[in-house]
Amino acid sequence: MNRYFRTLAASLLAVCCLQSPVALAESEIPSLGDTARSELSPVAEYQLGKEIMAQVRRDPAYVNDPVLTEYLSNLGNRLVSADPQTRGELVNDFTFFAVRDPTLNAFAFPGGFIGVHTGLLLAAQSESELASVLSHEIGHVSQRHIARMLTQRNQDILIPIATTALAILAAQAGGDALGAVMVGGQGYAIQRQINFTRDAEKEADRVGFTILKGAGFDTNGMTSFFERLQVATRTYNDAPSPYLRTHPLTSERIADIEARVRREPYRQHADDLDFYLIRAKARLLQDDSTQGIINAEAVFNEQVKSGSKLYMAAGNYGLALAALMQKNPEKARQHLQEVRKVVGEKAATQSLALNSLAIETKLAAGQATEAVRDAREAVSRFPSSRALAYQYANAMFVARQYNDVVRYLRKQVQMYKEDATLRRQLAKVYDAQGKKALMHIAMAESYSLDGAYSAALEQLELARKCKDVTFYDQSVIDAYEREWKAIVKEEMKKR
Repeated sequence: MNRYFRTLAASLLAVCCLQSPVALAESEIPSLGDTARSELSPVAEYQLGKEIMAQVRRDPAYVNDPVLTEYLSNLGNRLVSADPQTRGELVNDFTFFAVRDPTLNAFAFPGGFIGVHTGLLLAAQSESELASVLSHEIGHVSQRHIARMLTQRNQDILIPIATTALAILAAQAGGDALGAVMVGGQGYAIQRQINFTRDAEKEADRVGFTILKGAGFDTNGMTSFFERLQVATRTYNDAPSPYLRTHPLTSERIADIEARVRREPYRQHADDLDFYLIRAKARLLQDDSTQGIINAEAVFNEQVKSGSKLYMAAGNYGLALAALMQKNPEKARQHLQEVRKVVGEKAATQSLALNSLAIETKLAAGQATEAVRDAREAVSRFPSSRALAYQYANAMFVARQYNDVVRYLRKQVQMYKEDATLRRQLAKVYDAQGKKALMHIAMAESYSLDGAYSAALEQLELARKCKDVTFYDQSVIDAYEREWKAIVKEEMKKR
């Protein structure tokens, strides 16, 4: 399935897949004009991105790991915050996510949805390198290169392009040959429609460099990752990769970035502990087969022997995760203790990944009450953490503290109205309580947030037929039904 994300990104967004970060002098960067004049409005661009992401989230290659996603989100939003203008006219939030794919790549969807391959996470040797990639993609989004690309012709082209790209995701039975043909034809067709691709890259480089510098990262990360990408390009030259063939990497680009970096004073950036831990998690998520886990454990054992504190911590963290995957919580606990010894209790307490692992280990060991306690303390340290909020709710559920978890989740739902995961958790608790109508309504809400309105309407019908449905529930069902049927009707008109 991994190939389908590559083809989706290449066919729909040829201009915005990962390019090597290039540093050019301000005077050498062309202006692409006033973004406000683009035919595709910011509202339409964001809506298109949401519709694409609704499909992406259903795909097996999408990494649905709250801890990894939260790390990327925290890093990405730190970069975005370095320059408030990057959010654009609607001040939209950016969404960062990972894709299970061993290749070195990243891409952006319309509206600020930025994906990173797990292979890129493993290839990045420092947090500044990873940040340089995200900065470049943020530059594409902030300058609305995707909107400009899609509106070079008529706005009507949006639907067929998006439909073709999304069809790739559904073409699992068609094999790799089908994907290669589709990306070859569609990718080159889009490329031929664009006459400012290189200018867009230069502009994204300029914006990305400014963002990276403003966020306090080492700009040398651009140089080192640029060279890594050049090596990767040579590696994939014989593979069907239309995007890389139409965007060759040259020595001139390397020279440009090096010149820009040399003009800046050296700034050392201390990598966050979680950067190393998340890379260990990505290695296991990329290939969770039996052989994949064995291969990952070999890497982790070498890291433990490295003598480097951060690599030793990452190695033991990876071994702990692998032990949990193999249903050995005691072994996981031992490796977690080793991580704490290496980094110290203070650093361990400040790590999102380690707090999450401690809770997961307790739950796996059947220590639900202790897990609830650890989760409550972790949430108090990270009050805005979605990953820990999910774990806290799950720990209370496993401990059969149903009334407590319902109260907690209802508060969370009010604060995070667009969070489908909270609705699914709430549905699970209602089901355990025997509250079938509320369970189906909560599931309907989660489906609607994922863009699956037909499935949401089916859940409403089930809720309406439940024996425990109340008059108030019926009113809620009626209101949702009117709203979602109108959306489905509009969707049908677009087809």
